[in-house]
Amino acid sequence: MSPPFTFQYGPQVVSGIGVSADLSRLLPDGPVLFVTDANLRALGLCHAALAGLAGREVALFDDVAEDPSEESALAAVALGRQAGALSVVGFGGGSPMDVAKAAAYLLGSGEQIDAIYGVGLAQGQGLPLVLVPTTAGTGSEATPISILTVGETSKKGIVAPALYARWAVLDAALTASLPRHVTAATGVDAMVHAIEAFTSLRLKNPLSDALAKEALRLLAANVRTACDDPGNMAARDAMLRGSYLAGLAFANAPVAGVHALAYPLGGHFHVPHGLSNALMLPHVLAHNMPAARDLYAELAAEIAPEGGAQGLVEHLRQLTLDIGLSPRLSDVGITASDCDLLADEAMKQERLLVNNPLPITRADAKRMYEAAL
Repeated sequence: MSPPFTFQYGPQVVSGIGVSADLSRLLPDGPVLFVTDANLRALGLCHAALAGLAGREVALFDDVAEDPSEESALAAVALGRQAGALSVVGFGGGSPMDVAKAAAYLLGSGEQIDAIYGVGLAQGQGLPLVLVPTTAGTGSEATPISILTVGETSKKGIVAPALYARWAVLDAALTASLPRHVTAATGVDAMVHAIEAFTSLRLKNPLSDALAKEALRLLAANVRTACDDPGNMAARDAMLRGSYLAGLAFANAPVAGVHALAYPLGGHFHVPHGLSNALMLPHVLAHNMPAARDLYAELAAEIAPEGGAQGLVEHLRQLTLDIGLSPRLSDVGITASDCDLLADEAMKQERLLVNNPLPITRADAKRMYEAAL
């Protein structure tokens, strides 16, 4: 018998090729704040979605970068307020969706952003929000989490059920034009979400476990095909569903040490988040092995049934190489002299470290960064 648990099902879902062209029916009448990034606009990926909003006022905000800043979220709020927005669309990868979640909440609640960083502090009511992912990786469309960069390098999270979208729109066609390295990195990011949700020390439960297992199975079975044959819609659709399920799993059973050690790589060295996770994954798995061996073996049965817990580690290491991701921190310009800074920064990720199946000290973090060089 499992101990008592609470599970939140997240947004309603619309899935299918081309469904992102019909967002208007999911939104209330009135002006819309549409949050995306300039690159997606330049690629034309937003065109069908924006065309589907014809006939209503759309305030378009595209000043979103990787590792989005607090300033960008506040600028989106200002634009939405000026337009009188009554709903918000977040269209893109994790960065535009994180900005859209924060903006929708702040526009609806009228609160100040400084008051809601942390877990469960945003208790007001945001505007209706629709999230449309263009990568199969972050799972941000499924979560009530917005991660923003405050100042030069510090990452802070807003984590509260009030940030859940009303709808998540899963259109695999939007992911078909992704560069191979983005497909690879975001795919590993999603797998890390599934693995860390399944082994989370806090709030792990039978429903999050089932979602995490299915997510890992879908992702591991399809990421090579999605990288090698980018027009394969069956693989793309499976990846997007796997990413969503992993997002829903870690929205309920939060991520841990891999993310805690990955965040400083993005904040200080601008390593893309998915790649940061891939770089640290095998080292954190090895660290956790004494506490999580049985859980890792259970996950291995989904993707590497002959190898047990260590087989999971080796399977993921080989998969990362097969899809072309850099295996070492030195490949992204990080040296031994950076490890003290990284270890210090990792220790600030208390929200994540408390979920790890085995404690991570500063000395542990430094050792793992050095091993990853």
